Amino acid sequence: MIRKLQIKFVIINMSIVTIMLCIILGLVYYFTKANLEAESISMMENLAKQPFRLENPNELGKEVRLPYFVIQLGLRGELVATGGGYYDLSNRDFLDDLVRAVNRSPKRFAVIEEYNLRYYRFVTPNNYYLVFSDISSERATLDNMMKTCLIIGGLSFFVFLAISIQLSKWAVKPVDLAWQQQRQFVADASHELKTPLTVIMTNAELAQCPEYDEESKEGFLKSILTMSRQMRSLIEKMLELARADDTDFKKIFTIVDFSQLVSRAILPFEPVFFERGLTLKSQIDGDIKVKGDESQLCQLVDVLLDNAQKYSKEAGTTWVSLQRLGRRRCLLTVANEGEPISPEEAQNIFKRFYRGDKARSRTGSFGLGLSIAESIVTSHRGRIWLESRNGINSFYVELPSV
Repeated sequence: MIRKLQIKFVIINMSIVTIMLCIILGLVYYFTKANLEAESISMMENLAKQPFRLENPNELGKEVRLPYFVIQLGLRGELVATGGGYYDLSNRDFLDDLVRAVNRSPKRFAVIEEYNLRYYRFVTPNNYYLVFSDISSERATLDNMMKTCLIIGGLSFFVFLAISIQLSKWAVKPVDLAWQQQRQFVADASHELKTPLTVIMTNAELAQCPEYDEESKEGFLKSILTMSRQMRSLIEKMLELARADDTDFKKIFTIVDFSQLVSRAILPFEPVFFERGLTLKSQIDGDIKVKGDESQLCQLVDVLLDNAQKYSKEAGTTWVSLQRLGRRRCLLTVANEGEPISPEEAQNIFKRFYRGDKARSRTGSFGLGLSIAESIVTSHRGRIWLESRNGINSFYVELPSV
């Protein structure tokens, strides 16, 4: 799929580039041709306005740039005189052919293709003049320009093709990453659901066997209920993650007193920490407000506190602090004493279904809590990161304040 998307990107991009090149080079060729033709006609008009000086071409000024000659005709079409210093005008048949070709055309300006000549008809009360100019050099210029345009167009096409291929790789990279993450997510979710489903099916089959007594069957049913609750918990977390990731869902952000929210979120965890023999300390600066979704921000604090109590060492201490960070930012820190986290694990810890080799596998965690926290922080235009130093693992959340 990614390959097809990349090919479509290149095709669309090159189609646009090809159209633009054709338009640009075509306009350059068209305006050059029109300019050369306009200069030729202007020169012929200037020559026609001073017919009695045509024998002195050097006196006509800088506007004369092309080989030319003039034929003067009488009222009955008879040849009266010729002039011009660039052609042999002694060939009467040649001149008669030119006059007949001009008379066949009603146009004032036209090109006689057979002789590569452009003519201009200028009529006076007593006679009229035919001014001819050679357009061989004009056409040679246009032919050379056409070849140049084709060469430039071809080279530009291949240069843009190479650039488009590189751009396509860069453009589809996020899509490729999202696709890989989606496949990994489906594989991990299937794996997480497969184990409890296997346990449920096995216990259900055993509960139907007549050789087991009622007490054993009751144990089987309890196992089914336990696994069902575990599956429900996993599905609920997956739905929470989907809601946090849903950018199309219209979130209603309000001004939230973040100081009070964090203080309230700590209260339910105090007995949990106490029962496990852990110490929970907090230092909350007052009157820190943020713009966001109150329920999601509360869920963010719950995830971090739950993560701290799960992975704290025995009789360890957890510190929660909220402080201002400049005028427009605030910093929430949840730190706990626990087993050191390596830099590699710190980079992967926010990935979905990720578990460390030791602590996470023994807590029964699905590895979705921190992913949900990261999605919430991202939707609130903040950032979250982990630092592990001297046996203390610290999660930092930086959010814009108001």
